[in-house]
Amino acid sequence: MSRPKITIIGAGNVGATTAHWCAAAELGDIVLVDIPQAGDMPKGKALDLMQASPIVGFDAQITGTSDYADTSGSNVVVITAGIARKPGMSRDDLLSTNAKIVGSVADEIKKSSPDAIVIVVSNPLDAMVMRAQKVTGFPHHRVFGQAGVLDTARYRTFLALELGVSVEDVSALLMGGHGDTMVPMPSCTSVGGIPVTRLIDPARLAEIVDRTRKGGAEIVGLLKTGSAYYAPAAATTQMVEAIVRDKKRLLPCAAFCDKEYGVGGYYVGVPVIIGASGVERIIELDLDAQERADFDKSVTAVKELSAAMDSLV
Repeated sequence: MSRPKITIIGAGNVGATTAHWCAAAELGDIVLVDIPQAGDMPKGKALDLMQASPIVGFDAQITGTSDYADTSGSNVVVITAGIARKPGMSRDDLLSTNAKIVGSVADEIKKSSPDAIVIVVSNPLDAMVMRAQKVTGFPHHRVFGQAGVLDTARYRTFLALELGVSVEDVSALLMGGHGDTMVPMPSCTSVGGIPVTRLIDPARLAEIVDRTRKGGAEIVGLLKTGSAYYAPAAATTQMVEAIVRDKKRLLPCAAFCDKEYGVGGYYVGVPVIIGASGVERIIELDLDAQERADFDKSVTAVKELSAAMDSLV
């Protein structure tokens, strides 16, 4: 029985680290792709990672390439390609450049792996997922975005630090767009089964929520010359695992919502079930008045971003 084939497009920090996590978890054979101008860089990273296999103890073929022919027949394709944020840049500032890059990548995927499930990681996330789906023409359930898993991980980290508890005991949910309008959901957040609102006073919880919204910018500011990659790659790997092992994980992802939540045909962060066929179900929650207002505000921001992208491409 052959192993699943996982293609990761973009061999920079996020892409290479995703390859690392996927290989260590033995999720499948991996193809690491970058542009021809990168020279042999993806081959070097692939060979280096392959040589870690006897030490870590994983079996996987890892290939580095700039030729999409090597990606043919992939089961899962992860798009990390695009320029990264620099200090002072918003995710939206990346819109024009990354829309062109993601569109070009999506066109190649359409030709080389027409049955693949596509996970988009490139920013600005919600608009880039929309771009990838439009260009590939794949069914919506096979194209979705990694955002909520990362945002939720940041939220859980900050809550665990605040309370001095294991991150494993913190369960949380965020919804909405991937950015400053994301909607952390205190009503769906608990620690060891105890609602977080019983453990942290509202003012302090609001500060943690705000730090979560700005989590990516905080790391960009600290790194100076790049953006986050360990956590984004780990989050992406969790989604890849849910697909290749048919885990039926309930995870927040940028999924296409039409009637769901009254979104009207856009990609936005919502809780979904991920399995072998991609997004298998969207979980629709009854939102309270404040959650609904915050979610609608976030959806409006996503719609504006998508409109701006459409005017550029």
